[in-house]
Amino acid sequence: MKKTKKVFLCRECGFESPKWMGQCPACLQWTTMEEFQEASSGKNRAKAAAGERRRPKPIGNIPTGQEQRFLTGIAEFDRVLGGGMVQGSLVLISGEPGVGKSTLILQAGSGIARRSGLVLYVTGEESEEQIHFRAARTGAIADELYVVSETDVVHILDEIERIKPVFVIVDSVQTLFHPELTSAPGTVSQIKECVNGLMRKAKEGNIAMMLVAHVTKQGDLAGPRVIEHIVDTVLHFEGERTQEYRILRSVKNRFGTTSEIGVFEMRQEGLVEVGNPSALFLESLSQEEEGAMVAAIVEGTRPLLVELQALVTPCNAGFARRTTIGADANRLGLMVAVLEKKIGIPLMQQDVYLNVIGGLRLEGTAADLAMALAMYSSFRGKPLPVKNTVAIGEISLTGEVRPVGQIEKMIREAQKLGFTRCLIPQRNLVKLPKVKGMELVGVSTLKEAIQQVFQLKPAHG
Repeated sequence: MKKTKKVFLCRECGFESPKWMGQCPACLQWTTMEEFQEASSGKNRAKAAAGERRRPKPIGNIPTGQEQRFLTGIAEFDRVLGGGMVQGSLVLISGEPGVGKSTLILQAGSGIARRSGLVLYVTGEESEEQIHFRAARTGAIADELYVVSETDVVHILDEIERIKPVFVIVDSVQTLFHPELTSAPGTVSQIKECVNGLMRKAKEGNIAMMLVAHVTKQGDLAGPRVIEHIVDTVLHFEGERTQEYRILRSVKNRFGTTSEIGVFEMRQEGLVEVGNPSALFLESLSQEEEGAMVAAIVEGTRPLLVELQALVTPCNAGFARRTTIGADANRLGLMVAVLEKKIGIPLMQQDVYLNVIGGLRLEGTAADLAMALAMYSSFRGKPLPVKNTVAIGEISLTGEVRPVGQIEKMIREAQKLGFTRCLIPQRNLVKLPKVKGMELVGVSTLKEAIQQVFQLKPAHG
């Protein structure tokens, strides 16, 4: 007869305790401990005790080899994964409802089924007929793609053992349950136990798995944070349901970089990858615009050009607003302070709005110079030559334009898209070779950059 023991788990971090606590000692959150009954059997304990005991060995004697990967046939998806799905890896993908997670993984599963072998799609939220309808609409029908509607993790593991797929998709982990646990699906204990069971099967059978997870209202991964530590890769699929473009971003990746992004366009026939995102983000540029400037950044190994738009308008509410979409709000505050202190434009009584066109979220500091120039242009009411000029550089609190890395990649991307002038840090300029057809303008300070762009004399800077 199976015995049960009472334990308490933190719903935030998964910390386990034999007694209830008001505050979790791991994540320091209050009233997050939940009670559940954990089933255990003497047979399982004896089996674990009799299992093979691993001995420590010198690290140099551990055999290694190049990890084997499955290509999905979606270049943008494979890029974010680091070159495809690794055998025996566990990938977690999250995103807002309706953003296209199920469509993306169905297309990826179909691609692997056509190239590498049998794929099992486990759905806990939709019927098998709904999956078939989506696959037919997106062209994801494949002979080796199997679908089952199941939420019992024991039955799922049995089916994996029976048909032996090379790739398994589970949509979603919040719907799974283990029959030996008394708590409801979606609770901390159920998610933790189910994900651990799938992880063990993936590692033992060398099976690649992809799990779909829900997100909270704040956009964070729902469920215990311990899931993110268990899996090998965490992906986030973002974008507005009312817009056609989606961005896949890597948050954690044990087999590749976390700075790559994949850009997709949602169409009637499914998600279509965008091979040249820079052209997409800049397609609405005019010759000159007030409060707009083109910035260059690098996401992983890919250089991107994006348009920044700023609006500076008098504040009528008594408290100036600082609103940003796609850029760090703290970074915007720093640029406002530098413009006021070093350039002398009064922004304390001005509302400042900043938007990154195309839905991209900026990382790093290479877009500082473009951000500051866009705000200056909007405040003065002077248009910027956005059609032919790109600004690259980090701005320090002293008003200095500091050098940035991988700048040659950004310049080449700007040249490819038809830009003829590039403002860059002076310290980057001295190390760069001449680029045919591109005028490289080195600037040392923000004031000097403003003089160059607006053709101002130094006395009027």
